[in-house]
Amino acid sequence: MDKLVIEGGHTLEGEIYVSGAKNSAVAILPATLLTEETCIIKNLPSIKDVYYINNILLQLGAEVEESGCKFIINSLGVDTYEVDFELSKKLRASYYFVGALLGRFKKARVPFPGGCDIGIRPIDQHIKGFEALGARIKIEHGIIWAEADELIGTSIFLDVVSVGATINIMLAACLAKGTTVIENAAKEPYIVDTANFLNAMGANIKGAGTDEIKIKGVERLGGCEHCIIPDQMEAGTFMIAAAASRGNVLVKNVIPTHLDSISAKMREMGIKVIENGDSLQVVSNGRPRSANIKTMPYPGFPTDLQQPMSVLLSIAEGTAIVTESIYDGRFKHVDELRRMGAKINVEGRVAIIEGIKKLSGAPVCATDLRAGAAMVIAGLTAEGETVINNLTHIDRGYEKLEEKLLQIGAKLKRIP
Repeated sequence: MDKLVIEGGHTLEGEIYVSGAKNSAVAILPATLLTEETCIIKNLPSIKDVYYINNILLQLGAEVEESGCKFIINSLGVDTYEVDFELSKKLRASYYFVGALLGRFKKARVPFPGGCDIGIRPIDQHIKGFEALGARIKIEHGIIWAEADELIGTSIFLDVVSVGATINIMLAACLAKGTTVIENAAKEPYIVDTANFLNAMGANIKGAGTDEIKIKGVERLGGCEHCIIPDQMEAGTFMIAAAASRGNVLVKNVIPTHLDSISAKMREMGIKVIENGDSLQVVSNGRPRSANIKTMPYPGFPTDLQQPMSVLLSIAEGTAIVTESIYDGRFKHVDELRRMGAKINVEGRVAIIEGIKKLSGAPVCATDLRAGAAMVIAGLTAEGETVINNLTHIDRGYEKLEEKLLQIGAKLKRIP
């Protein structure tokens, strides 16, 4: 298994380009199954999760032509509604195939999803939505079995705000009879991006980005061309890395409003964040101030950036309180940071971080995707050498991370 060796203490300076959003890509690619016509998807990130989704499309019988960050997909030849177990268990987003296959075939057989272990992430809200639309759902031997004589629009109130459930219900409801209303819907940019893609195919979706989404079912969906939005989590990771290294980095290809909660928190810490069109410049000349953080659904502070931000707080001046309100297992990176000298005490879903002047390089492990990003940031700012193991998690969500960081002054190398 590959490992990443980082020589810490180098200031990051220059320009860095953000790739397409992972969380949009893994929803939009399964959505191409809803039509028998050709879809062209642009700005796809070259990451493991896209690779896994592509393999599932091929396994189902779709034709996929790859050209860099563009996929040309035709699902006319899809002749099965059963997803392979080995392919499905590699990522969390495989559950989107339930909504897509149910919408097209009124049947789906999809193994329970895999992905990062960051705590309890039930799919009960997905199941609630499918059943409300008229599907019969059962889970046997690790397989989600979904079947419906027909799907009929209805009102669905989500008990908790869930990005996955909101998107999955949208996928299933596009070809249902009548109107579906999702109340207490998630508002993340990925939902708006997926809705825009579905509408380009001929769907009738209104309200994406608000807490109430209305989907009027249509007879059929057609092909279209769509460009994935920039990845706000990758952009936020680079912003935090720039600040942790006390650098000056222009983060390019972003939608600044998607990053408002991160920008506001960094400004509170004394870090300059300057908006310039589709770019954000991050300038940090000294040690940042501590600030308290509570993760919340969008537009609140994102849980996906809690782990990277905890690295910045670990070298900030003062004591910070980080409250994780989304996932119960998102402090597994803390033990790794402690190896590097961080002073962090975790009590349930709250971490108390006492800032120190500098972390020390050490052998650490990427316990999940965003924890891996946190370890990279920690290695960049630490004194001495840091070795990160289990890079598979990082490769699932960050495109050419080492290459991009090398371009702005990082000193690191991947060793097989």
